[in-house]
Amino acid sequence: MTVTYASPSSLPDTSGSGRAKRDVGRAMMFGAKGKCPSCGTGRLYGKYLKVNPSCPACGEELHHHRADDAPPYFTIFVVGHIILPIALAVELAFVPAMWVHVMLWTPLIIASSLLLLPPIKGALIGLQWANYMHGFDPNAIGDDQPAFEFGPDTSKQ
Repeated sequence: MTVTYASPSSLPDTSGSGRAKRDVGRAMMFGAKGKCPSCGTGRLYGKYLKVNPSCPACGEELHHHRADDAPPYFTIFVVGHIILPIALAVELAFVPAMWVHVMLWTPLIIASSLLLLPPIKGALIGLQWANYMHGFDPNAIGDDQPAFEFGPDTSKQ
């Protein structure tokens, strides 16, 4: 069974903005797999968390992303909600010494955080791409051009 996806440009515009609608779930899934959110075939990362400036397969520019602190925040949130109940269950069931907890949970927390960080960052980049956030909107004003200015225009005096 083969699965084919509609290209983003073939989806109808439902927002009235003149932009093709992009599938958010599909883009986030591709990003979580470390693939380009646009085509799903090119590699998202050049290194561990270093996003490629553009997709090697389709040429989509990826350097616009603004993941910043969100991926570590969501990673800590997920890891904490997985590890904490298990640690509490171990404490209640076996009452181990504190050094056992340190030796058991520290490497598990570090390893799970390092494994979850790239997929979470990729999903966030896919979300930004699908919603035309930051520089992913070709019709938006660039980062170097302000959308509006404060105060009177004094440049023509």
